[in-house]
Amino acid sequence: MPGEPQDDCLFCKIVAGQIPATVVRETETTVAFRDINPQAPTHILVIPKAHYKNAAELAAAAPALAADVLVETRAVADEEKLESYRIVFNTGSGAGQTVWHAHAHVLGGRGMEWPPG
Repeated sequence: MPGEPQDDCLFCKIVAGQIPATVVRETETTVAFRDINPQAPTHILVIPKAHYKNAAELAAAAPALAADVLVETRAVADEEKLESYRIVFNTGSGAGQTVWHAHAHVLGGRGMEWPPG
């Protein structure tokens, strides 16, 4: 059920403290941690603590929580002293989503190409 922890979800296990992560920020509704396979000098994931399978589901079911995630991307960028950065939400396997828990990638510390794919 959307919003409820999933036993087979890697990010739900990080939220529950069952799997370690390098947490850089935590709020009542979100957790931000360093990506284990960074694609830029700064690569931090910001996730809602509640489980939603992707950004589209999160936005439709819990828009205030989606806003919390975006606010935290800015806080992460500020703490990392990023003058410019990219926020990426992969939604669906064709877009590169591999963990089925909504999450934002905060990427910075190097130039970003366009188009990204």
